[in-house]
Amino acid sequence: MARLLLFNKPFEVLSQFTDRGSPTVRATLSDFIAVKGVYPAGRLDRDSEGLLLLTDDGRLQARIADPRFKLPKTYLVQVEGDPQEEALERLAQGVRLKDGMTLPAEIARMDAPDLWPRDPPIRQRKSIPDHWLKITIREGRNRQVRRMTAAVGLPTLRLVRWSIGDWTVAGIAPGQFEEIAV
Repeated sequence: MARLLLFNKPFEVLSQFTDRGSPTVRATLSDFIAVKGVYPAGRLDRDSEGLLLLTDDGRLQARIADPRFKLPKTYLVQVEGDPQEEALERLAQGVRLKDGMTLPAEIARMDAPDLWPRDPPIRQRKSIPDHWLKITIREGRNRQVRRMTAAVGLPTLRLVRWSIGDWTVAGIAPGQFEEIAV
């Protein structure tokens, strides 16, 4: 039976067990996970938070990470600015990035979610509003959600991956993980 860890990756933690070649010491998965033989199924940028799946099963890892399987990934995204319908429609239809068009995405405005505090906190500006979006994509290009929101004039301030397929980070504190059998 395969092992699957649902890890709530904190802000500024690398999605790998070692930090090769950096002149400064950066936090890695080994600072939080002492389980042997598991490896990340995909990546989550250092400046993003939330669900990172780790498994000891190579086929499961490929099914989760490989874009061919189009497993939905849902993000809670705090953006700078006031999202207008035109920008939301562009995100939903797909956005042209330097590496080509993105697939259509599911987009919804949402109230600010009840999340854990981020350290350091997001900068607040009195003269520029911010809003939350729920964005579901079915591909996983490098920094894709951040590039998509920037392309429609809504820079990302905070990005939390909430779920991958049916797996979610709900109820898991930052830096903690749950192990499930699959």
